[in-house]
Amino acid sequence: MAADRTSAVTPSDLVGCRFRYPQRRAHPEIEPLDSDKARRARLHLARAEVLALLPVRPALGDGRRRAFSRIDLDADAEDADLATLEALAAEPTILTGAVLTGRDNGTDWRVRMDALIRTGEGTYRPVLVSNHRVARPHETRTTPMIPTHRLGLGKPVEAGYRLRHHVSDSHRLAMAARALVRMELADAKGALIGQDRRRAFVVDTRALQPALDDTLAAGWSTRPRRLKECAGCRFWDLCRPLLEEADDISLVLPGDRARTFRERGIETVGALIDARLGEPSALAAAWRAGVPVLRRTEHVMGPRADVEIDVDMEAYLDQGAYLWGAFDGEDYHGFVTWSEVGGAAEAENFAKFWDWLMQRRAQAHRAHQSFAAYCYSAHGENHWLRASARRFAGRYKGVPSLAEVEEFIASDEWVDVFSWVRRQLVGTAGIGLKVVAPQAGYHWSDDDVDGEESVNARRIAVAGGAEGERARAELLRYNADDTRATARVRHWLREGAQNVPVLSVPGSAGPAGR
Repeated sequence: MAADRTSAVTPSDLVGCRFRYPQRRAHPEIEPLDSDKARRARLHLARAEVLALLPVRPALGDGRRRAFSRIDLDADAEDADLATLEALAAEPTILTGAVLTGRDNGTDWRVRMDALIRTGEGTYRPVLVSNHRVARPHETRTTPMIPTHRLGLGKPVEAGYRLRHHVSDSHRLAMAARALVRMELADAKGALIGQDRRRAFVVDTRALQPALDDTLAAGWSTRPRRLKECAGCRFWDLCRPLLEEADDISLVLPGDRARTFRERGIETVGALIDARLGEPSALAAAWRAGVPVLRRTEHVMGPRADVEIDVDMEAYLDQGAYLWGAFDGEDYHGFVTWSEVGGAAEAENFAKFWDWLMQRRAQAHRAHQSFAAYCYSAHGENHWLRASARRFAGRYKGVPSLAEVEEFIASDEWVDVFSWVRRQLVGTAGIGLKVVAPQAGYHWSDDDVDGEESVNARRIAVAGGAEGERARAELLRYNADDTRATARVRHWLREGAQNVPVLSVPGSAGPAGR
């Protein structure tokens, strides 16, 4: 019997929160959030790109007698699983929009598979479209790959890539492969198509089955626990009162951060405060008092230079960096391209930013002034500085070599403000820029814009038109605010962050305990 689509477990139910699925079953009336809908819209576009690339007939050179057929299904149709079984009976070369079902440990599950590709042995390989970067170029490792337009027609070749693991993608492929095994139609392989829609990377679906078994056997939670993802969950307004009523420790220490305390029998915020366990107890007391940030030390310091530039970068998924913003203390400078990333437009934009930054640096040196460029949490900026050099150096004028980028990153003139904050401050909700900057007196022009929303805005901005112009202005404001917020945090640290209490164990004579 086909699994009921409203109650069947989906791959997304198996990732992260173990209370989301019970909430989804209990409250089907609660609509997905706008961020969820936008994420689905991006995936819909990705699937459309891949469908347009998949073959519809043999190509020249494949031979006229080669049998080929393609069936396209509507995976959102009510009876999509039954339509999939009927379509498989016709033995198509390519079947898109397939929905497969199964049952394990008393749990019905349902998975959408973007394509099923028939092999020469009459079995099928599941093909999954993802908005993740599923593989990265690699100098020594290889992975079997087949061009998307040759699926069903060609054979894989070894390509210089290394696969990247994403749990949600793995569970989807594993489910599809399991359903095909039970129909005696399974090949041992599957394929992943990520942000590079032109390439399908072959994976061994057998290796994915143990993790799926463990996840399906884990069962579901009977009560919520706060995770990082809760802030973007449609059921948070239902879960939060339950957590507050229970005074659950995850309100202060989300996810696995509370594990060691739970093992000691500490389940509530109050118990953590009473345990007097140093910083965790101080954080719990601060949370209870509504204090978001504490000083680890009496005296707080910040970095300083004669010439200071604050930098922030915006990237579209894992495809490329389209905006490099810089604030020089007076003016914001946005280096941006609204063209597709990955080619000349991105390279030329990066070269302009790099040239401007290096000119400001050289001017400072000529004037015998110290220079520093700052960012808040350098991981993203460092990644795209390096990635831009790797992809574009030598191909486009003005792009620095990887060696030049590495030299700059390693220098004292590239400063991660987050590292200064982390050494000196601690927060009840983390110490990200959006948490710390308001304590320093800075507030964003658009309070509802974050990293997720910026991805959606970028997609609209590229499309152009009136909405595109509004999205472009929003992205530039958002980036400018990030650079100015970083600058404000620096100055605030130099001023000693005096409005922030000093961390102390609850009940002690320290400032936080008064």
